[in-house]
Amino acid sequence: MISSKTMGRASGLLLVVLALGFFFATYNLITMITHNRSVGKLITEDSDGKLFMDPVIEMPEEVKKLKTTKSPFHVALTATDAPYSKWQCRIMYYWYKKKKGLPGSDMGGFTRILHSGNPDNLMDEIPTVVVDPLPAGMDRGYVVLNRPWAFVQWLQKATIEEEYILMAEPDHVFVAPLPNLVHGGYPAAFPFFYIKPEDNEKIVRKFYPEEKGPVTDVDPIGNSPVIIRKDLLEKIAPTWMNVSLKMKQDPETDKTFGWVLEMYGYAVASALHGVQHILRKDFMVQPPWDRDLGKTFIIHYTYGCDYNLKGELTYGKVGEWRFDKRSFLHGPPPRNLSLPPPGVPETVVTLVKMVNEATANIPNWNNQ
Repeated sequence: MISSKTMGRASGLLLVVLALGFFFATYNLITMITHNRSVGKLITEDSDGKLFMDPVIEMPEEVKKLKTTKSPFHVALTATDAPYSKWQCRIMYYWYKKKKGLPGSDMGGFTRILHSGNPDNLMDEIPTVVVDPLPAGMDRGYVVLNRPWAFVQWLQKATIEEEYILMAEPDHVFVAPLPNLVHGGYPAAFPFFYIKPEDNEKIVRKFYPEEKGPVTDVDPIGNSPVIIRKDLLEKIAPTWMNVSLKMKQDPETDKTFGWVLEMYGYAVASALHGVQHILRKDFMVQPPWDRDLGKTFIIHYTYGCDYNLKGELTYGKVGEWRFDKRSFLHGPPPRNLSLPPPGVPETVVTLVKMVNEATANIPNWNNQ
């Protein structure tokens, strides 16, 4: 017969073993989550806010269960007072107002950060803060260098109620209400196929030394579109400005990076501050290369769209039908643009329809 004393010892030993088992299981789980948060930039999400496997590196299930933060964000875009910039801003602001109040939107206030130094004729139409451009000659003809300097000034002088900021551009149109895509404290960004830090490691190392970490810490992104906590952007923005200026002053870097130099500047500056981004491929589409809208949020019309009347892409050659923002450098596009021929992808057709709707409803469209 087993005594109650012996049974008590056995029960005590069993409890100790169980406690140790739970301790090690919990420790391993926390360690796994902590480790994978450190590589959070590899996590991607679909437009329903559900995490899915990155196409390159698969992430553990524990990471996929982390909840998405939902909170209003302030929409901010930098702009000049040139006609080319102004008509894009008007279309962008029109679609912001259309999508802001819809279900699923976390879009808060809006600011056009005008870095021309003086007010223009859109001050009453679009909420605007005027900031100074870089000193004459400092941008070396690369006007985009004014973008980080504009954000530095705006963050210092403006009262921004929202905790988060979306850095957007004039040639963005919102095709769906945009939620806050920030996840677990990590900013959300769109991955650009042509931003390749690893392929340009020699150049990147001039500004992101080896002691800072692997070059893979530099995300394949630009500053836009990015949703980020305001306090993080306040830390990154001055570094982004300084790194971009140094890149422009270095002939090898300037030649290698060209028109995307400032994008590399933001990516490197973020890495210098230990900030990594969740890469959201559904953040936006870029016609004509992206053919289907899917569940995306933004159309970015940076590329020209040229097609023949059979609906075939003739990129690099002016098409029989075309829409290219650079065709309207000195003034806005006319109202009621012709629609593309049959067979042209959904993204291009949607873009032209959205431009037409905006121009039809914006008062005094041609008075810019």
